[in-house]
Formats: sequence, C-alpha cells, structure tokens
Amino acid sequence: MTDGSTSETFGKWRTCFWPIYGRELKKLVPMLFIFFLLHFDYNVLRCMKDTLVITAKNSGAEVIPFIKVWVMFPMSVLLTWVFIRLSNRFSRENVFYVMLGSFLIFFFLFAFLLYPKREAVHFHSAADFLSTVLPVGCKGLISMIRYWSFSIFYAMAELWSNIIIAMLLWGFANQITKLDEAKRFYGLLGVGINLSGIAAGQLSIFATQLSQSNVSQMSSGDSWGPTLEYLISMVVGVGAVALLLLVYLNHVLKTHPQLGPSTDSVASKKTKKLKLSMRENIRYLFSSRYMLCLVTIVISYNVVINLVEVLWKHEVQELYPNPLQYNLYMNQVTTWIGIIATLASLLVSGNSLRIFGWTKTALITPAILLITSIGFFGFFFMKGSPELALAFVGISPLTLVVFFGTLQNCCSRAAKYTVFDATKEMVFIPLSQEEKVKGKAAIDGICNRLGKSGGSVIYQFLLITLSTISACVPYVAVILFSIIGVWMAAVRSLGKQFLEKTQPQLEPTVGSLELEAQPAAALV
Repeated sequence: MTDGSTSETFGKWRTCFWPIYGRELKKLVPMLFIFFLLHFDYNVLRCMKDTLVITAKNSGAEVIPFIKVWVMFPMSVLLTWVFIRLSNRFSRENVFYVMLGSFLIFFFLFAFLLYPKREAVHFHSAADFLSTVLPVGCKGLISMIRYWSFSIFYAMAELWSNIIIAMLLWGFANQITKLDEAKRFYGLLGVGINLSGIAAGQLSIFATQLSQSNVSQMSSGDSWGPTLEYLISMVVGVGAVALLLLVYLNHVLKTHPQLGPSTDSVASKKTKKLKLSMRENIRYLFSSRYMLCLVTIVISYNVVINLVEVLWKHEVQELYPNPLQYNLYMNQVTTWIGIIATLASLLVSGNSLRIFGWTKTALITPAILLITSIGFFGFFFMKGSPELALAFVGISPLTLVVFFGTLQNCCSRAAKYTVFDATKEMVFIPLSQEEKVKGKAAIDGICNRLGKSGGSVIYQFLLITLSTISACVPYVAVILFSIIGVWMAAVRSLGKQFLEKTQPQLEPTVGSLELEAQPAAALV
C-alpha cells in the first residue's frame, strides 16, 4: 500500500460497497439504524397523510395546495422558531429529544383521541355554508377547513421530513461527521434510508390488509380506523427506539472523542454557544452567494415535486377512491421507491460522488425529473385522445397516466433520498459551526416549506381561475420545465464555490490516510 486512498486501502469491491474502517463502526452503525428508523416513520406517515385528506368525503387532491400554504407554511415557521429558541437554551442533543418526543406525542393523541371524535369536532356546518358562497375552485380550501384535524395531521406528518429529518437528524450528522467520512458514510446512510421505505411499505400493506379482513370492523363502516391505530402505534414504537439509539450514539461520541469531528476543522473553530434569531438566519441566507445557490436548489426541488405530485395524486384518487385501496397502492409505491433507491444508494450515490464529483452527482435529480416529466405530461395530454392511448399500449388512459406518474414518483423520490440529500448535506460540512446552524435552520425550516408553498400558491391561483386540476396541466408543465432549468444553473454555480471551500481541507495531512491520494476535483 503506497498511499492512503480509499480504493487502495479497501480494494475495488469494498470501496464500492463498504468503505468503512473498523474503528468507525461504533459511530456508523447507530447512525444507520437511527436514519433507518426515523425514515421508516416518515414513509408510514407520508402515505397516511395523503389517504386522510384526499379520500375524505367531498375532498380530493385539490386540498393539498391549500394545506401547504395555510397550515404547513405557518407551522414550519412556528416550529423553526421553537427550534431556535430551544437551541439558545439547550444543547443540540436535548433539542432533538424534545422535538422528536413532541411529534410522537401528537401522533399518538391524534390516533387515539382526536380521530375517534372526528365527526364531533370537524366544521361540517361552516364548510357547507362556505360551499354555497365560494367559487368551485375553492373546493380544496373548504375541505381543509372542514377536516381541520386531518389538515393538521397532514402538516405534522410532512414536517417530520423537514424538522425531524432535515433540520435535526441531518444537522446532527453534519455536526459529527468529517468531510472525508461524509464521502464514504452518506451513501451508506442512503441505503438505510431506502431500506426503511421497503419495510414501511410492506408493514403498512400488512396492517391495511389486516383491517380489511376484519369483518366486524368492515360492517361497522370504519375499516380505516383500526388501520390508523396500528400504523400510529408502529410509528410511536419505532420513534421511541430511535430516541434510545440517539442517546447511545451521543454517549459513544462523548466517550470516544476521536470519532467526533476534527478539532482543527473549519467547522470546529467556533465552539461558543450561539445565540440565534429567525431574522439573523434569513439575513445570512441573503448575504451569502453560496447559500443563495443552495436556497435556489432546495426551493426549486420542492416546487417541482409539489407540482407533479398533486397531479399524480389526483389521478391515483380517481383510480382508487376507497381509503384502504388508496393507502394500499401508495404503500406499494413506497416499497418500490425503497427498492429503487436502495439499489441507487449501493451502486450510484457514493460511487458517483467519488468518481464524478459533487456537481455531476447533484445534477442527477433535476435530470431525472426533467426526463420523467416529459413522459408524464405527454401521457397526461394523451388522455384527451383515448383512442390514441388505447392504440399505443392497449390500456385505459387513466391507468396509463397513473403508471407513468408512479414511475416518475419512484425515480424522483429515489434520487431525492440518495443523491439529492447527500449532496445538499455535504454543502454544509465546510462551513463554520455558526454558518451550519444558521443555514440549516433557515434552509430546512423555512426554504423547504417555502418551496412547497410556492408550488401550492401556483396551484391555488390556477384552480381559482380555471376551477379544475385538469385545466391547469398545460400551465403547470411550462412552469415546471422553467424551474428545472433554473435549478440546474444553480447546481453548476454552487459546485464551483464548493470546490473553492473544500480544496484546503483536501490537502494531504499526516495521519489522514483516507485523503492522502484523494484528488480535490473529485468533489465537484
């Protein structure tokens, strides 16, 4: 062994699949399980939230844009403010415990207290009145108000991704991971994330089928209620295990300081307790070209994914109007997302970062969305000519659109859970501790939601103007392709700046065997 490059240290196959030193197992293995468990919960919640609000009586996919603007965005700002206030008083570790515990308590109370009383607490009379005075395009707004508890559940389930996973979990990972470790760890963490999708999808399918087979519950008219209780119990139990593992990992890091971040790294130069404010965090984003590019990437992803998912979920709801059938199908999709993303994590994300660098790897996600969106919208427009669709593949236009929408959702979500998340989080590593905390709080707490709310505002304007989702499709397509173009330009700009920041950290140093022969250009 003449140098310390990862490839020569581990050999060809181990470099591809398990480039980990034995001393790092105490750190990596708990991280893998924590990522698996918290993403397992998110995958379960993600299907449940859609089932609740879309398949409710007199509701549909039109409700999603209104929830994302009028419920989710204010709640994301509120929870980000709570995170900042807690961070000013407590350690990052204790903030994680408090916020994760609060989410789990909410979901438990919803399943066993609020949902059983839903008919008594929902605003049916007010919603019936609003339906007589508001235009047809406000159907989603009326459903949001009518089923207010479902709307809050939807928001909390969606915010699990932004608050628990993006802000807290990834923020914690960035805090304890060195830059050279990130190149080897983050691809493997993606494997844990994507295996969680397979497990969540299959266990959720089992719970759904179990409630369907319960004849007594079916005869009572609420087969979805028991399914909800099973799934929420699973979410709370898995979340509790993740909390215990987090306690263990923090103990390991305290007793083995060599597993923590380098004491001489840029991120470790400022160790004093930071006093944060929402205004300072937002001001920091606009004062840094580096962060503005990241803001553009994050907002673009969320706008694009929101635009295509509302259309796809509208079509799925037409094909599967029953809550159990809808939930069953969505969990099958979750399983396939997990399978595709797991293969991508093993074969693409980590190897792509090492071989092609940050910029080309970060361009994979917008490229996938661009290609799959062309196919999805093409077949959506083909619905207007059912004879052409039947002649083309011999199946109904609705089934065809749902299939291609599902294909796009599987590929784009798999890319998000692998290359998009890994490249986005690597951008924070070369920053100082203060920049990390400010940037993570603003990006994950506000910009994620701003992106989805931006897509929802577009839908609200189009729905109020055109009344139906189908009528909005041509305008949505034009907006979507324009945003993807802006997204790709921001990736290229950020890639150049990332190289400038990481080159000093990639200089060979004594005792850093992993980086001695690692070319700096491999990160861009």
